[in-house]
Amino acid sequence: MPQEDQKTFYLREAYAFAISKGLAEKVSEIRGMEIEWDRIYTSSVRRGFMVRLLQEHNLLEEFIEKSWQIGISSFGQSKIRRVLNLASDYENYLAGNSPVGKISSQEEVDSFEFALESHLRDFLAKDLERIEVGLKLYKSEERNGVEFPVEGGRIDILAVDKEGKFVVIELKLSQGRNKVLGQLLYYMGWVDANLSSNPCRGIVIASEISKELSTAVSRAPGVKLCKYKMSFSVEPVQ
Repeated sequence: MPQEDQKTFYLREAYAFAISKGLAEKVSEIRGMEIEWDRIYTSSVRRGFMVRLLQEHNLLEEFIEKSWQIGISSFGQSKIRRVLNLASDYENYLAGNSPVGKISSQEEVDSFEFALESHLRDFLAKDLERIEVGLKLYKSEERNGVEFPVEGGRIDILAVDKEGKFVVIELKLSQGRNKVLGQLLYYMGWVDANLSSNPCRGIVIASEISKELSTAVSRAPGVKLCKYKMSFSVEPVQ
């Protein structure tokens, strides 16, 4: 599929997937909806109803894993919340219960933070020695270590240190919290089991590190915490 479509919930694939699970009648109802209201989001409304249908039958995670892996990211989750909100807005519009509002500001924040986190990831991946001397981006015949796919997720950056050992790097645009440690340890375990017999290391990079995360990491050998700082300057043009 075209690269620009990969951030959108795949509606056709969702239809086919749901039909394969015995939901042809429900899919037909959603596809046949005549959506008429004072907003332009007709396809997104259908996406919302399809997400809801898959959720109701405990099929959403399977669909995301098979057909829309960006759905596990923070950006993908914000897309899911957005289309679910649109479906609810449309139902309220039809029922006349409440006026249709704007997309929540939180959705805009989620998308904005995802974009900034992606920029930070790409910036660091091009110059990993900013993190540690001798650190290089992992590369294989199939792909490199940016957004490296594993079962159940994607590693932000997979690198190799000067001794040839793997380093798993997780980025958080805002404050690093406890749950990031569990995610990092899972990725480290996956790398140890699938890519190398030597224990890998892990690094969490965030703008702020919570006290709770620091305490938890103190009991996690091989994990390091780092803070990033961003700055810019303005210079007059002569």
